[in-house]
This record gives sequence, C-alpha cells and structure tokens, in this order.
Amino acid sequence: MRRALQASKRYSLILFGACLLAFAYYHINYQNHLSEGGFVGLGLLAKYAFDLSPAMMMLLLDIPLFIVACLVRGRQFIWDTIVASLAFTGFYECFEQYSPIVMDLHNMMPVASLLSGVLTGLGTGLVLRYGAATGGDDILSLLLSKYTGLSIGTIFLLLDVMVLCLSFWYVPMKEMMYTILAVVISSRVITWTVEAGSHVAAKEEGHGHGNVSMTHR
Repeated sequence: MRRALQASKRYSLILFGACLLAFAYYHINYQNHLSEGGFVGLGLLAKYAFDLSPAMMMLLLDIPLFIVACLVRGRQFIWDTIVASLAFTGFYECFEQYSPIVMDLHNMMPVASLLSGVLTGLGTGLVLRYGAATGGDDILSLLLSKYTGLSIGTIFLLLDVMVLCLSFWYVPMKEMMYTILAVVISSRVITWTVEAGSHVAAKEEGHGHGNVSMTHR
C-alpha cells in the first residue's frame, strides 16, 4: 500500500512538473519571443541554417540518448521519461489550442526572464527529482552531471548557452540577452529543486519511510 502511494505521488509530481514546464514554454517563452536552448534550440538552428525539420532533428538527437539511458539507468527510467515527454507534449498542445491566458510581457522583459527561469527550472527540476526526463537534452545533462561531478543545473546552463551562442546569427541581441538571463535563473532553480529533493529523500530513508529521488529505478 505504501509503495502504491509513493508511486502515485511520484507520477503526480512528474506530471505536475511537465505541466508547469509546458505552461512556461507556451505562455512566457513563446508569447514573449524568448529563444530556446537545448535540443529545441538545435532544432530551430537546423531549420534556419539547413531548412531541416526541427522535429526530425530533435528525434535524431533523442534516439541515441534514449538508448544510452536505457543501458545506463534502466528501463524504468526510460518508461518514466516517455510518460513525462508525452505529458509535456500533451499539455503544450492543450495550452496552445485552448488556453485563454495571454501573458504579454514585452514591456517587462526582465519579469518575463525571471518567470521563465523560475517556472521552467521548477518544472524541469521536479521531473528530474522524481526519476524522469522530458527529452534527450535532459538525459544528456543527467549523464554528464553523473560523470563530471558538476551540478545538473550547471550542465543545463553550459549546454543551453552553447546552443544559444550558435543561434546569435539569427536571434536578435535583445531577445538573446533576456533568454540567457532566463537560462541562468533556470539552472539555479533546477539545481536547488533536485538537490532539495535528494536531502529530503536522505532524511526519509534515515527515518525508515522509504526513498524517492532522481535516481529512482
């Protein structure tokens, strides 16, 4: 019974994190023209540079990382990641098609950057904290964090900034600066969320109440 309750809580928080991430990407990033890092940014870069499909580019990047993650982290992680990825896609589609909310922050771009950083960082952090990922760039960040010893937020920041730097030639400078600010804030929130979860899990394990963490298999 306890295990079932823990699993229910874990999946509920993974779904909440995916929903929060989709909300931020659509209502803040998309509506206020903030750019993207990670594999989304690489997909857009492929579109602008080579006229390739962003979706196809992201799929080509995702597949090898899913295979590696299956070998390194196990099938449970892949299953949970598929759930999180489908949930994120579904929530984003719902917001895009049906949401009446318009968050026009073009005259308050520092606020847009702050909200984007906090919400995307919290959403991503929750998904990672409870043992899943929302895509290949999340998996890559997890693997690099594990083998380099750098925090997960630092890895996210480095990957996003590298992609954004490649995008300088087609993204306006003002938009790029506010996007980098959002990415910096997001990286710190991701690290805080995941590490806070690890500390809570350690306390629960010490008191004999089970364990829920980002390394759940």
